[in-house]
Amino acid sequence: MPFSCLPASLYPEISRGERTLADWFNLAADLDLDGADISVAHLDSLDDAYLDELRQQAHDAGVVIAGMVTYTDFTHPDPAERRRHRHELRQYIDAAARLEVDFLRVTAGQNHPGVALADGIAWAADGLSAWVDEASAAGVTLAYENHAIGYVWSYFDFSQKASVFLDICARTAHSGLKLLFDTANLIAVNDDPLAVLDQVLPRVAALHVSDIRRVGAFEPVLIGSGVTPLHQIFERFRSAGFDGWVSVEEASKTGDDGFRRAIDFTRELWLN
Repeated sequence: MPFSCLPASLYPEISRGERTLADWFNLAADLDLDGADISVAHLDSLDDAYLDELRQQAHDAGVVIAGMVTYTDFTHPDPAERRRHRHELRQYIDAAARLEVDFLRVTAGQNHPGVALADGIAWAADGLSAWVDEASAAGVTLAYENHAIGYVWSYFDFSQKASVFLDICARTAHSGLKLLFDTANLIAVNDDPLAVLDQVLPRVAALHVSDIRRVGAFEPVLIGSGVTPLHQIFERFRSAGFDGWVSVEEASKTGDDGFRRAIDFTRELWLN
């Protein structure tokens, strides 16, 4: 089973230039990970030369870039902005292919004030489905996440609630769009992750392992210290023969030791 990590705790440091992506790749290797996930927010360029250098840095460290997260905003009320995000996603697919990324995280979009539920669902389903075939042809899996809030966003995800997420899942089922299942985000809005997982598990291509402090609030904590039913979630994945990436989303802001503790806990729980 391949393990990777999304270094959410390091995002501010990487954004400020205090750590580089090469630093992150080296830390991921020190943590005995197979892969190191990255955010498009930290790409300096989409030029081939830059992407080739980034891929080589990961290779030199001894990891692959397993996943890359985008912040597609297909629920924006401005049609021009929705078109921009669709075009941008096509560029990110090409970048992911150049980086030899396995899965590219996509999102429905932000819960912009004034957007009607029916409109947002239709816009999200349309945008999320647009480039699935092109991504597959490039060797990249598009994975739609039951998401909370993006690093570069002002609002929470339009489809954070299970009912909306499942509606969009149903409307995109024909497209071949895969899913990235996050273990904790549904609990933050008082929804049951096990009930949702039972409905979507066959479409899940990758797993984000996260934890939150309490039901009904988005307060990330060190994985294993919160209320997320990780044992039951993992058991469902193991029983289904899941063999995709298990990505630890480390967002506890407890330093490098927090990464090690979260990854060790996740690996041990998964294997036992």
